Parts: sequence; structure tokens; C-alpha cells
Amino acid sequence: MNNIETCQQLVEGIYNQFDASHDFQHIQRVLMNARAIMEVEKDADYEIVELAVLLHDVSDPKYTTDKENEQTILAQLDLTDASKLHIQNVIESVSFSGGNEKETTSIEAKIVQDADRLDALGAVGIARTFAFGGAKGRALYDDAEEVRMDMSVDEYRSKSTASVTHFYEKLFLLKDLMKTEKGKQLAQQRHEFMEQFIQQLKAERDGIL
Repeated sequence: MNNIETCQQLVEGIYNQFDASHDFQHIQRVLMNARAIMEVEKDADYEIVELAVLLHDVSDPKYTTDKENEQTILAQLDLTDASKLHIQNVIESVSFSGGNEKETTSIEAKIVQDADRLDALGAVGIARTFAFGGAKGRALYDDAEEVRMDMSVDEYRSKSTASVTHFYEKLFLLKDLMKTEKGKQLAQQRHEFMEQFIQQLKAERDGIL
């Protein structure tokens, strides 16, 4: 098996212990997004991108308290130290972190970040938001809740906001944060769909029939 096949086998069981917002289906969709972007961004290192996608959530702080999963799997792959470091740098730049994201310094980081963020948008993004909210026991919406636009990583991760609030604190911001031209193109349509969904949700819950 090559590195990508080996990595896929090692991570699938880990992801399928997570809730539906971050399970292995999420990883498969991000891979498809990354491949679509790489059809345009042809200078990217295919192996680095795919391995970073496969590993980018195995040590997600929402599900684990250390980076043991990521480091243990990287150690089992036939990679140079430079490639391992590159993959780790890409992974570190993926997270939104309440707007405190790290700078994307390589085309591989830009591709993986865009590919992951595309899966937070559109119909799938809506489904994932409410899947995560349900898993965490969060309210669907809370009109009294203040939308936070300037927060630390800890503040972003510690407060259990309603699912609709998450659209305003993160999802509606992603369109303008995309790094690749293909990512920007795909994000626009998905962003518009989410806006329509929120309008429809508000109309239904307010009894506008």
C-alpha cells in the first residue's frame, strides 16, 4: 500500500468514533473538494494535500486533548521528516479558531483549508452544524444570544452557542476567507444557499406561512 492508502486505513476507525459532523464521510467529502481544487492548482503536492486532509481532524481538540493520533500515524508512514513537518504545518493552518487562524504559507495549506471550509458551507454545512449541535445538546436558535465577532480561541471553543448563532460567528464569514479561485467559486453558491435556508427557517419559526 502507498502512504495515502495506509493513512486512510489508520484514520477511518478514529473518525467513525466522532459524531456525524466530523466522521469519515466528512473526510471523504473534503478529499473530493481538495481534488477539485487541485485540478486548477496543479503545482500542489498531491500526497501532502491528501495526507493532510486525512489527518486534519484526528487530533481535533473538540474530541481529544492531545496530538497523539496525528503523530502516531505520521510515524507509521514512509515520509521524510520535511514532509511530515509540511503536513503538520498544513494541518495547523486549517482551523478557523474563532477567526484566529494561522497564515497559510503554502499552496497545499490553502487547498486543504479551502476544501475543509467548503464542507462547512451549503447543504452539507447546514446538516453538519445541526448534527454537531444535536450531539452537544445545543439549542437550534436563540435570538437573545449575542453574536461574537472578536474572540480568543478559548472563547470560541468554550461557549455552547445555539446552532443558528454559529452561522453568524463562522459560516457566513468563510466565503470571504477562501484562498483559491476554485474555492471562492464553489463557496459563493453554497453561501447563497445557506442565506436562503436561514431566511426560510426564520419565516417558518415565526409563523409566516
